[in-house]
Amino acid sequence: MEQKTSAGWKRGFYNIFAGQTVSLIGSSAVQFALIWWLASGTDSPIMLALSGLVAFLPQLLLGPFAGVWIDRLSRKKLAITADLFMGFCALAFALVFLLGQPPYWAAFLAMGARAVGNVFHTPSIQAITPLLVPQEELMRANGVNQFLQSGAFMLGPVLGAAMFAALPMWAILLTDTLGALIASSLMLIVAIPELPPREGQAPHFFGEMKGGLAALMRQKPLWLLTLCATACMAFFLPLSSYYPLMTSSYFRASAWHASIVELAYAGGMMLFAALMGSVGDKTKNPLALSYLGLLGLGLTSLFCGLLPATMWGFWVFMVLCGLMGGCGNIYSIPYMATLQRSIPPEAQGRVFSLIGSLMSLAMPVGLILSGPAAERIGVYGWFFVTGAAVCLLTLVCFLVSRGLKND
Repeated sequence: MEQKTSAGWKRGFYNIFAGQTVSLIGSSAVQFALIWWLASGTDSPIMLALSGLVAFLPQLLLGPFAGVWIDRLSRKKLAITADLFMGFCALAFALVFLLGQPPYWAAFLAMGARAVGNVFHTPSIQAITPLLVPQEELMRANGVNQFLQSGAFMLGPVLGAAMFAALPMWAILLTDTLGALIASSLMLIVAIPELPPREGQAPHFFGEMKGGLAALMRQKPLWLLTLCATACMAFFLPLSSYYPLMTSSYFRASAWHASIVELAYAGGMMLFAALMGSVGDKTKNPLALSYLGLLGLGLTSLFCGLLPATMWGFWVFMVLCGLMGGCGNIYSIPYMATLQRSIPPEAQGRVFSLIGSLMSLAMPVGLILSGPAAERIGVYGWFFVTGAAVCLLTLVCFLVSRGLKND
């Protein structure tokens, strides 16, 4: 663990997350192109809702089991294997496009297979960070990580829109494969301090999953915030599937306008990630900051639902999306740093996987509710409903949290 307590941790940390950023740029471009392919070809909220559902179901079903393996095996090897698997899925779907125009449901298969790899990849990366980074630097490290991710999300849609206009889908999909190869190569050369592996012991899945849940529940303010965020995300997460329709159907704008919205959202994330990375470690009450971020998500969503279907309404929508992205990082960066400080390292894989599964449960619940509702009241109506619900949930949970203490 010497690397963690010396200046050497920065070199390893930046190598890993530079690779992850490159991979995310490719993945973000491919995701934008695929969603725009579905949106422009079907013009249906139900189809986009189904695409989001397929992408989240693997985490919901497999996440708790994946967390047990993440806490037992080498997190570095799991992260590399999962990244390469996702790159292979993109390569396989590229070959399908080479054979001709696939049916729209084929995109659901590709998204679902890729999501299986992400079940192992994301919590492995989250659990690797506190093994590399000293505790007093976790807020800064998470800010840097989110800054790099935001940059990837900023470049990805622009790249995706440009490639969608100029290249066939099979060529676009290969950028995801290339990104996975680069990220895996950079992680391979970094020495990551690992917990002692337990490959020789048979896993007791349900007992170990229960232990991960108990580790989180002992942190009562964190547990309440997790439940609050899960409830809020049931309303908020479906919005990610509806941004293209808000642009194309409500504002009657183009793919380039849709990429500008994504650019604004990522730009807000990037700006506030830099801010959180520079001042976050000085925050005395990081969980209160997380609640403030959730409240900001609610307010910006609510205002989006009140905009008129005009071009000036679109430009206000773009600004609100930028603020929304920033509020997301005000919530997530202090929350993740507090988790990494508070949960024992040997339980972090299970806890991060459990939280991922809770968020994945929120997504299908939200899509089941929002799909028919958006068909009836419009996607702009769901933005308004989301904002009102998130504001109410956040205020109630924040008031309750003030009287809670850890076990």
